[in-house]
Amino acid sequence: MRRLLAAAFLAAATALTAGSATAQTLRIALREDADLLDPALARTYVGRIVFAGMCDKLFDINEKLRIVPQLATGYEWADPKTLLIHLRPGVLFQDGEKLDAAAVKYTLDRDLTMPGSFRRSEVSAIDHVEVVDPLTVRVVLKSPSGAFLAQLTDRAGMIVAPKAAEQEGKNFALHPVCAGPFSFVERVPQDHITLQRFPQYWDAKDIHFDKVIYRIIVDSSARVANLQAGAVDLVEYILPTDAAAVKADPRLRLVVSDSLGYFGITNNISNGPRANNPYGKSALVRQAFSLAIDRAALVQVVYNGMYAPTMQAVPASSPFYDPDLKVPARDVAKAKALLAQAGVKTPVSLELMVPNNPDTMQAAEVIQSMASEAGFDVHIRATEFASSLSLSEQGDYQAYAVGWSGRADIDGNVYSFLHGKQSQNVTGYANPAVDKLLDEARSLTDVAQRQKLYAQMWDQETQDLPITYLWIPRNIVGMTAKLQGFRPVPDGMIRLQGLEMAK
Repeated sequence: MRRLLAAAFLAAATALTAGSATAQTLRIALREDADLLDPALARTYVGRIVFAGMCDKLFDINEKLRIVPQLATGYEWADPKTLLIHLRPGVLFQDGEKLDAAAVKYTLDRDLTMPGSFRRSEVSAIDHVEVVDPLTVRVVLKSPSGAFLAQLTDRAGMIVAPKAAEQEGKNFALHPVCAGPFSFVERVPQDHITLQRFPQYWDAKDIHFDKVIYRIIVDSSARVANLQAGAVDLVEYILPTDAAAVKADPRLRLVVSDSLGYFGITNNISNGPRANNPYGKSALVRQAFSLAIDRAALVQVVYNGMYAPTMQAVPASSPFYDPDLKVPARDVAKAKALLAQAGVKTPVSLELMVPNNPDTMQAAEVIQSMASEAGFDVHIRATEFASSLSLSEQGDYQAYAVGWSGRADIDGNVYSFLHGKQSQNVTGYANPAVDKLLDEARSLTDVAQRQKLYAQMWDQETQDLPITYLWIPRNIVGMTAKLQGFRPVPDGMIRLQGLEMAK
């Protein structure tokens, strides 16, 4: 408590001494540090928030999840496998290079071929990309896809400057260059990321700050204290337990909206030697663990009941939500019976890796307590978030409590994680039946047909449990009441266009 009070007083002092010097600076508090600032290599949610200030996309989504042009002016399907993208004229990268069709081709090819690219699975439907003319790109797909265009509304659609990317090579993440409203200035790991306004931005009229500083403040109470003291102008993540305090402060504003993502437990099934344990090798043991968790009680205790318990990767607002996939009631007796059926010795030892945020740590402790009653001995491994991502890629974990911020199309929430050998499938899960259903579903454009295939996929996933889905979060953002123009889009990104301080 003393540390939090000290943080609040320090924040107040900082705000008073900063005065007019920071009048044109927007200060945004992030819950954790971003990972690599390269759209092809990045994985973190907060990294996407930084990219929103630095890297425009071919397309964006609006508050109603409609796809709208950004770097593109429009598109058309020449046939079911051929997408023509028309580019905005006069757009410059932050190093002065022109954004044209060749740059778009370069970026999409880079996403497909760059070692370690996490965008590869997102754009794997591409057969090849052609430059029609300086402002027209032809993307030829291997098969029709109802999900492909939505992929271009996020990191796969962020176009990087070819000259800078070639010059920097592996170091591009240290000096990223895109075509967004702010250019990269500096980064101090675990402290802050600074961007400055790019004067030649194509939509400069909607940018009202000279500088943006993203401050990393892991502790939720400290984020709120900094907001109350005026040391930050916007907090991208307010815990539900802190929401009332922000809402009650007349100097602040709370914005709550639906999200697209989920939180769950990613299970190491076949990613290296750490999968060689009863939990990793037996679906029955994973089913028992799932049944030991009271999801409704968990979100009530940790998140004041503001989040929705779930067994799937999309929210109820998604057209791909499966209403028949019910969240099971906690059943300790059945969980014990499944462990007996699996023939494992109890208690079953399990290491649960958890990002060291206070709320996820609390959730892990609740899960630990619940699971112990069913015959599990859970050991919590608190890990810095970016490090936990790296460890999961290496297979250095047994179970990993982690969320996904979500995409407008369900393909973005499941394909890369559940399809065998995809870039973000750190579980090592590979079920040919699931792969076939995911491939077929992304190749269709009819929503009803896709829904049926995903329903079949969930039937198998809930048996295998490569991921144990727990809850659907909400976007809860706090800001100074003076900040105007904020748009709550379900993806949770902080769009800087239109943001300004009241005069």
